[in-house]
Amino acid sequence: MDLVPVLEEPLKKVLGSATAKVMAEHLDLHTVGDLLHHYPRRYAERGELTRLAELPLDEHVTVVAQVETARVLRFNGGSGQRLEVVITDGSGRLQLVFFGRGVHKPHKDLLPGTRAMFAGKVSLFNRKLQLAHPAYELLRTRPDDPEGAESPESAVDSWAGALIPIYPATAKLESWKLAKAVDAVLPSAREAVDPLPPNLREGRALVPLPEALLKIHRPHTKADIEDARARLKWDEAFVLQVALARRRFADTQLPATARRPTPDGMLDAFDATLPFTLTEGQRKVTQEIFDDLATEHPMHRLLQGEVGSGKTLVALRAMLAVVDAGGQAAMLAPTEVLAQQHHRSITEMMGELAEGGMLGGAEHATKVVLLTGSMGAAARRRALLDLVTGEAGIVIGTHALIEDKVQFHDLGLVVVDEQHRFGVEQRDALRGKGGTGDEKRTPHTLVMTATPIPRTVAMTVFGDLETSVLDQLPAGRSPIASHVVPAADKPHFLARAWERVREEVGKGHQAYVVCPRIGDSIDEAAETGPAKDGGKAKDGAKAKAKKASAPEDGPDAEKRPPLAVLDVAEGLTAGPLQGLRVEVLHGRMAPDDKDAVMRRFSAGETDVLVATTVIEVGVNVPNATAMVIMDADRFGVSQLHQLRGRVGRGSAPGLCLLVTEMPEASPARTRLGAVASTQDGFELSRIDLEQRREGDVLGQAQSGVRSSLRMLTVIDDEEIIAEARDEAVKVVTADPELARLPALRTALDALLDAERERYLEKG
Repeated sequence: MDLVPVLEEPLKKVLGSATAKVMAEHLDLHTVGDLLHHYPRRYAERGELTRLAELPLDEHVTVVAQVETARVLRFNGGSGQRLEVVITDGSGRLQLVFFGRGVHKPHKDLLPGTRAMFAGKVSLFNRKLQLAHPAYELLRTRPDDPEGAESPESAVDSWAGALIPIYPATAKLESWKLAKAVDAVLPSAREAVDPLPPNLREGRALVPLPEALLKIHRPHTKADIEDARARLKWDEAFVLQVALARRRFADTQLPATARRPTPDGMLDAFDATLPFTLTEGQRKVTQEIFDDLATEHPMHRLLQGEVGSGKTLVALRAMLAVVDAGGQAAMLAPTEVLAQQHHRSITEMMGELAEGGMLGGAEHATKVVLLTGSMGAAARRRALLDLVTGEAGIVIGTHALIEDKVQFHDLGLVVVDEQHRFGVEQRDALRGKGGTGDEKRTPHTLVMTATPIPRTVAMTVFGDLETSVLDQLPAGRSPIASHVVPAADKPHFLARAWERVREEVGKGHQAYVVCPRIGDSIDEAAETGPAKDGGKAKDGAKAKAKKASAPEDGPDAEKRPPLAVLDVAEGLTAGPLQGLRVEVLHGRMAPDDKDAVMRRFSAGETDVLVATTVIEVGVNVPNATAMVIMDADRFGVSQLHQLRGRVGRGSAPGLCLLVTEMPEASPARTRLGAVASTQDGFELSRIDLEQRREGDVLGQAQSGVRSSLRMLTVIDDEEIIAEARDEAVKVVTADPELARLPALRTALDALLDAERERYLEKG
């Protein structure tokens, strides 16, 4: 009997169209299975109430508490009335207010001593937290329970009552309404197909999936919750790791051309010109890459590391090895500024080795070409011709590399820089350009990220790639001192920040000033390139600007737009940095203008560069020693770490000043304090991840769909993820098609929808 359709049944058939519509629109729940996997956020215990003292401002909450007082107040000469109810949980008090005609029913229901569940948005009135017109559900003592357990009166027979599940809810759908909906579908849990192989489940004493679903929604004891969570975490970890293991296995079946560097070729000639020795980490990672390149199956490797650890050098040596072996290498960069910077730095590092076909070029030289969307027609034609004839061994470009008309003579290696900025289809389109004639061969792929990634994230988000880590900085890199500048609390600190910039310039150095937006009607959402969608990008950019100007830390945050490059540059030129050579850089400038600005800054002809985050990665100006980040609280932890990495790249120590107007006790200040306290990118990436939802990391950020992880947390459950990966490898190695495990195959189909499957297939 095929039981899967029971869980795939649309919710509207079970709950009715109106409720199903709200669930679909506000919670992205569409089927019985979706609702069964919408787990309680927490549980309210009999005799133990939620801590009202810790309620978050401006968020929709569900609390269980007891009415302490209730009184009706009249105003407007007695024509208006307001019900004020004070509830308590022992840790604090919270005021509820009801107005007008909405007073009568709660006045009758919410008598002192009554316990209930309340749901509403937490607001601040007269410096006190309150819920205005909250929804509520009374808790009664169950007449059939000798211990007097409590439960919502509308669901008296639904669960034992000792533990009341509190669901992730919305203003349109309170927790207790979700509980009623779960009651309606819970019998279907008994028909859930168990994806875990029996020997794995029994070996770890995990309860069967139907039992886990029943216990997570209607637990009798805390032990029930722990049993259910342990099992459901394993489901999520194992099913995802099996999908990734199958992707890795499939990669080993694809044909690729082995690329072994030629002795006494370009690579050896390049190494002979290096004015320094490679770090131990660079040598180790290079060997891992060269071993992969030497196989007849495509390399699929992630190279991650600290800011300034030498990833570009490692990638260049891999590209030279491929060119030595008769192939071509392509580097895909997310922005024109970064593509131009890579092209400039790589040609400088290679010297005469980059002058192939030119008078005076070295014996083993090749051409290094740049290809971007804004190039002139003549330059573009020359670049395309160099690629298709094989004259160019290395090409560095933006999204323009992906276009159909771009053809290679023999593409052997794809290097994707800052891969998180590219969509799945874009990466896949470039990988699909490998092979010559009728012989289609997949090029080797090296994915680079300058954002250090915790091991557990690497095993989940990038679990289909082998991982290499560069955590050792090259000799000569200087320390960077970082400080938070509280501009609102201590304005003289900001004045001192500009004095420090002048001091650095006085020593012959240069500085960056970074701002969140450009300063015209379109913010830097437009920095990824020109709109090709009839103006939708502009609308999105405006929405992003509006969102960015919203307060981030509650009602005390100043409601002003983020500081802008054009405005700040003008103010600095006329004010504290008057007399210095100040220029601006942002993504909406013409490509030639951007390139000219960067060339002048690199040459030391500009003292201060006021820029957006276009300088976040890849920009390498060793003489730049100071950076001031305006409205630093508007940037993420990892992004601040990336920006900071633009200074301290030479022999002089670096300075990074994080300017903010957020109050000292705000979460934003705590975040900035963490950045200032350490230069360990891996530690900061953990902090960054802890502050974000799992779905941001594992869902839309990678595959464009809702995350399948609801119970598993990639920071806390490292051991489970590592064990699940090992078990998944064993299963897939023994049975790649999962022919002997049909339930697991079914779970893959259910949990990894079509779009996510395509993501995993394309990597």
